[in-house]
Amino acid sequence: MALAVALFVGVMGAILLVVGRARRRADLWQSLAFVLPALLLLAVGLIYPAIRTMYLSFFDRTSDEFVGIDNFTEIFTNSDMLTVLRNTAIWVILTPVVATFIGLVYAVLVDRSRVEAFAKAVIFMPMAISLVGASIIWRYVYEYRPDQQNIEQVGLLNQVLVWIGLEPRHFLVDSPLNTLFLIVIMVWVQAGFAMTVLAAAIKAIPSDITEAAQLDGLTGVRMFRYITVPSIRPALVVVLTTISIGTLKVFDIVRTMTGGNFDTSVVANEFYTQGFQLGDTGLASALAVLLFILVIPIVAYNIRQLRKAELR
Repeated sequence: MALAVALFVGVMGAILLVVGRARRRADLWQSLAFVLPALLLLAVGLIYPAIRTMYLSFFDRTSDEFVGIDNFTEIFTNSDMLTVLRNTAIWVILTPVVATFIGLVYAVLVDRSRVEAFAKAVIFMPMAISLVGASIIWRYVYEYRPDQQNIEQVGLLNQVLVWIGLEPRHFLVDSPLNTLFLIVIMVWVQAGFAMTVLAAAIKAIPSDITEAAQLDGLTGVRMFRYITVPSIRPALVVVLTTISIGTLKVFDIVRTMTGGNFDTSVVANEFYTQGFQLGDTGLASALAVLLFILVIPIVAYNIRQLRKAELR
């Protein structure tokens, strides 16, 4: 740590010394002096690994033999990989929509209520927990013991089933419902983020718009549909795209809860499994490239919508 701090101080001191002595083209030198270290770190930490990963995706598992697009072909033809793609699609479709819907409805219901601060803190609290921590909490919720006659169920859901006279079940084994139970964890975490952003957007709606709508007879659901939602559309886009990107990269929940077993694996988890457990560098790189390609349209759409909002 001391060596790293000393190195940082030395580099910054050298930069400031060069900038201080540069009299001609001072603005250019200053810009280059402060931008070049960031560009260097970006190149070493992001650009080079990305290019290297794309390069390895066209080689076999040992990175010795060029195989062309065989790794990508396997992703879209292998039955196990198709299950991974199906699970990823389910995650990306359901999680952003459900989390945003819950956050939006919650933000509208608690807006300007007496317990607004407390209500918002309750739903935002899971955001302070890591995804691994949240997964451990929900693992106890889903915990299953087969002999419910002699041993009480540890899992909350199974104990509730026993109380109402039903048989307990292993929620994390039965496919494809187990994927939906994993998605619940992500929704539980991300609903707080959606609520926070959308609540701020709702409070930013000009009062004259809502007052004019009320004079025209709009109340309740019609006010929500025709005034609230159109007014906060840019915030909705940001929330949906942000949660979608986070969901595409979901790894912690699947790894902690099932390890990708029982047909619950997703692209990010499969990339880890193939690369670090099975040693298939080529297929792992292809999965990483696929994940990168899937993120690009979401980011592009988000940027486009933000630019449109700025022009209005």
